[in-house]
Formats: sequence, structure tokens, C-alpha cells
Amino acid sequence: MTTHGYLGIDHVQLAAPQGCEDEARSFFGGLLGMKELPKPEALQKRGGVWFKCGSHELHIGVQDDYIPAVKAHPAFLVREIEALRGRLLDHGVEIKTDEPLAGMTRFHIQDPFGNRLEFVERH
Repeated sequence: MTTHGYLGIDHVQLAAPQGCEDEARSFFGGLLGMKELPKPEALQKRGGVWFKCGSHELHIGVQDDYIPAVKAHPAFLVREIEALRGRLLDHGVEIKTDEPLAGMTRFHIQDPFGNRLEFVERH
């Protein structure tokens, strides 16, 4: 079986409604602390906003007839997950804790657009 030279994931894209940019910046950049990346000039007219997430990128893309992803989700690998949990709770974000899995702590939230996000810390 060949791996076709796969090196990993370059970016994950989440959809959001028209006009989402300021709220995305506030949530992903402000609350979650991701650094905003400049979008290539050729793609700026499409709207949306991009962020750096570790060695990967998170792209928030504008989608007509937007419907949030309630099952499919990215899982962000983090350090100090309990500090993140506290910060999110302090900002009124509802946290859903799933059944524990061996060797990890994890929880889910929804972004401002209703997309499911998972945060994981491995032990």
C-alpha cells in the first residue's frame, strides 16, 4: 500500500455565514488565541478569515445557504486544557464533556456559527 507521499494536513476549513469575519476574529483570534493569517489577494473577495493553529491552518470560509457541521469536526490538540476550559466557561461558552478516553482529556464546544469543535490534551 502506498501513502502517495502524504505528509499530514495543511489546513482545515470550517464554513460560516456571510459577514462572519469580525465574529470569527473575536472568537478564534481573541478567545482561542489563534493568530490571524493574511489571505492571498486572489481569495480575499470570497470573504472568510484564516488562522494559524500550531503547524496547521484553520480557514473560516463563507458559504451560501450555510448550515453548521454538528457531527463532523476538527479536534485541536492543546496544552493546559483545563486552563482553556476555564477561559471558555468564563466567557459563557457551553462545554460538552464526552465519555473519557484512555490517555486524553477532551471536550467539545460550538463556535459562534454552530460548528462543533473538539479540544484534546494527551497524557
